Amino acid sequence: MSDFPTQARAVIIGGGIIGCSTAYHLSRLGWEVVLIEKGQLTSGSTWHAAGLVGQLRTSANITQLLGESVKLYKTLEAETGLATGWKMNGGLRLACNEERWIEVKRQATTARSFGLDMHLLTPSEAQKLWPLMDVSDVIGAAFLPTDGQASPSDITQSLAKGARMTGTRIFENTEVTGFEIKNRRVEAVLTARGRIACEVAINCAGQWARELGAMAGVNVPLVSVQHQYLITERIAGVTPDLPTLRDPDRLTYYKEEVGGLVMGGYEHNPIPWAERGFPKHFEFQLLDSNFDHFQPLMEQALGRVPALETAGVKQLINGPESFTPDGNFILGEAPEVAGFFVGAGFNAFGIASGGGAGKVLAEWVAGGEAPYDLWPVDIRRFGRNHQDVSWVRARTLEAYAHHYSIAYPNEELISGRPLRRSPLYRHLQSQGAVFGEKLGWERPNWFAAPGEAPQDLYTYKRPNWFGAVAREHRAVREAVGVFDQTSFAKFRLVGYDAARALDWICANDVTKAPGSLTYTQMLNKRGGIEADLTVARLAEDEFYIVTGTGFATHDFDWIARNIPAGFDAKLLDVTSQNAVLSLMGPRARDVLAKLTGDDVSHAALPFGSARVLSVAGAPVLALRVTYVGELGWELHIPVEFALTVYEKLMGAGAEFGIVNAGYRAIETLRLEKAYRAWGADIGPDYTPLEAGLGWAVKLRKSIPFLGREALLAQRQAGVKKLLATFTVEDPAVILLGRETIYRNGERVGWLASGGFGHTVQKPIGLGYVRNPDGVTADYVERGVYELEVAGARVPANVTLAPLYDPQMARIKA
Repeated sequence: MSDFPTQARAVIIGGGIIGCSTAYHLSRLGWEVVLIEKGQLTSGSTWHAAGLVGQLRTSANITQLLGESVKLYKTLEAETGLATGWKMNGGLRLACNEERWIEVKRQATTARSFGLDMHLLTPSEAQKLWPLMDVSDVIGAAFLPTDGQASPSDITQSLAKGARMTGTRIFENTEVTGFEIKNRRVEAVLTARGRIACEVAINCAGQWARELGAMAGVNVPLVSVQHQYLITERIAGVTPDLPTLRDPDRLTYYKEEVGGLVMGGYEHNPIPWAERGFPKHFEFQLLDSNFDHFQPLMEQALGRVPALETAGVKQLINGPESFTPDGNFILGEAPEVAGFFVGAGFNAFGIASGGGAGKVLAEWVAGGEAPYDLWPVDIRRFGRNHQDVSWVRARTLEAYAHHYSIAYPNEELISGRPLRRSPLYRHLQSQGAVFGEKLGWERPNWFAAPGEAPQDLYTYKRPNWFGAVAREHRAVREAVGVFDQTSFAKFRLVGYDAARALDWICANDVTKAPGSLTYTQMLNKRGGIEADLTVARLAEDEFYIVTGTGFATHDFDWIARNIPAGFDAKLLDVTSQNAVLSLMGPRARDVLAKLTGDDVSHAALPFGSARVLSVAGAPVLALRVTYVGELGWELHIPVEFALTVYEKLMGAGAEFGIVNAGYRAIETLRLEKAYRAWGADIGPDYTPLEAGLGWAVKLRKSIPFLGREALLAQRQAGVKKLLATFTVEDPAVILLGRETIYRNGERVGWLASGGFGHTVQKPIGLGYVRNPDGVTADYVERGVYELEVAGARVPANVTLAPLYDPQMARIKA
C-alpha cells in the first residue's frame, strides 16, 4: 500500500495491550510512532486474558507502576469514547492457615508502606463482601478497595484509539521479517510490506517476543504456558460490585462477569506450549480445553464457592500466555542492541500492568533511561544461564507452580540446578554447605554442622538456619572465616583512555596510582546510583572491576554504554577466569601470612589496596576490602589454583578457628555495619547524599563525572530522604524489609532491608526517613520511631552510624 511508512522515529511491534499502551504514551510525548501487528489488535493473548487488576507487589515502584494503570483506566473511556469495562470493585485475598495469615498481614503492612489502603478483615467481614463463599476454613482476609477489573479487548482498543488521536499509525496484518543492525544499534525494522527505518524498535510481541528478539540478536527469556479459566452462566447472588477474589491456599481466583463468575488458577503442574515453535497464524485462537487437568482446581473451587456445583458452564478457556523465570515482566533497552526495547513476559498480569508499563516504557524510550528504579523488571537482570530456552522453561514452570504458594523469606527455587559451580562446589557440599542460586551460580548460603540437616525449612518465624548463621557470624567477628564468592562479576577495562573513561563514569576518584582499590558508585544524570562496586587500578591503562553476582549484565551494560565516544577503552567480562575466596576476620592476616612470603602487614598492604601475591604457590590478586566489617581480603585466584589455595587456607587457619561461612552470614554482618546493598538500600532512585555515601563522591575535586551537577544541586537544596539504621529491643521481632516506619506517629517510609545482628543481638533494618520539606541528621535523630511489623507496631531506635565498629578500627588493623 502506498501509505505504508518507510520511516518512523519508533516502531512498536505487537498490538496487544502493552504495545497499544506504549504507543498511546509515546505519541503523547511527541514521538512519531508506527505500530505493526502481524494479525489484528488483541489477537495474541490479550483477547483471552481474565482481566483482573491488582496493584500490590513487593517493590514500591512496581506497585506505583500498577497504580498508574488504575489512574489511566479510570479516565480512558471519557477521553476516547470507547468503553474499557473498568470498574474499581476492590480485591479480596484470603488466608487459610497460620503462615499464610502472617504473609497476608505482612502484605497489608507493605501496602501501607507504599501508600495503599489495605484492610485486614475477619472471616465474617470478608464473607459480607463476598457472600457466596464458604469461610469455614478462613483465618482472615485482606481487602484493597482500589483494585478492580477491566475488559482486556475493550481497554486495548480504547488505548489504540487514544494513540491514533495523537498521531500513531497502526498497521495490522503486517509481519516482521527481520531487523537491520549496524554497530550494535537498530536502524530499521523489516516487514513483509517493506522496510521502516527507525531510531527505536520496541518488542511488545507477547509470547512471540523471544523469537522476535532472536531476529535482532536479543535474548528475551520467556516461554508460553497454558492457562485455563472457567466462565459460568449467571449465578444467583453474583452482583456487578462483587470484588475480585484470590484464594491462594486453594490456588484459585474469581471475578464477576455478566452475572456469572470467571474462575481460574495456578496449578502445581503447569503445561508448557509451543516448545518447538508457534503454529502459523495463531490469532484469536485457543487451545483445546483440558478438563482433566483443570479438575483439581475445580474441586478446590467447589469447596470455596458451593454454588459452582450447580452453575452452568459457558466455556473452559485454555489460552497460552507468556511467563518468565522469576514471575516478573520484562522491560527496557536490550543490552545486546542499542535502540531495541522490550515490553513483554507479563505472567498473566498484562491487563493489570498494561497502562503503567506502557507509560514507563515510553518514558524510558524518550528519556534514554528508566524514569525511576525498575530493577525488578529490567531486562538486564538476566544472565548467561537465561540464554538456554530449556533452562528458562524449567525455571518458568517452577515459578508458575509457585504463583500462589506462600512467598517465604529467602526461599530458593530448585529447577535447572546445579548449573554454574565454583571449583569448590563439591568440597563445600561435603562440608555441609546449603546452596542458594543467583544467575545460575551455586552459592553457599550456610553450613550445617554434623547432626544438622543440610536443608532449608522455610517459615515466617525463625528459620532452621538461624543458629548456624549465628555460629558463622560469631566466628568471623572473633576468629576468621572463608566465603566462596567466586560468582562475583568481574570486568577488566583496558586501553589508553581507560582512566579517563572511569573518571567520567565513577562518582569516586578511581584514577589513583596503580595498586589502589576504590569503592565507588556510578550515577545516572539524576544523581541516582546505577552501580555500586569496587575498582582496582592494576596499571596505568588497566582496571579490574568487581560487582555483585546478580548485576553482571546490568553493570557491564551501564559501563559499556557510558564510555565516551572515541575513547580507547575496551570492557571485557572476565568473571569465569578467577575464583574468589574472601578471607575475613581478626585472624585473617595470621592465616594469610603463613601461606605467602610477601609482606601482608597493614603498612605494606593497607585497606584500599590491591596487589598480586604468591599464596600457596598461586598468583593471587589480593584486594584489601570488606563487606562484613572485619580485617580481610578478597583473594581473586585463577580457577585452576582455587582448590589448592582453599585447602591451604583451611589448613593454615585450623589453629585460629577458621570456618566456612555463607551468604546469609554476610547479610547479618553487613547489616551491623550498615553496608548498603544495591537493589535494596540503594539504586537509581537514591543518590549518595541520601544514602549517606557522600564521603565516596569526588565533589571536592573539580573533576566532571556523570551525575555531578545533580548532586551539587541536591547538596545546595538539601535532601528529602535519608537512610538510617533501625533496631528493635525485642529479639523475637522478625524484620524482613518493607516494614512501615513511623516517626512521631506519622508514616515516613519503610525498611529497605531487614535481618538480625548476632553481635548486637537485635533485629536490624535499614530504611529511608522521608519528609517533603527536607530531612537532616538532626531531624532523623530527634524523632520517636515505631515499625509496623505484620500489622503490629513496635518501638524502634534509630542511628545514622554503624552499630558495629563505627570508627573502622577493626578493618584498618
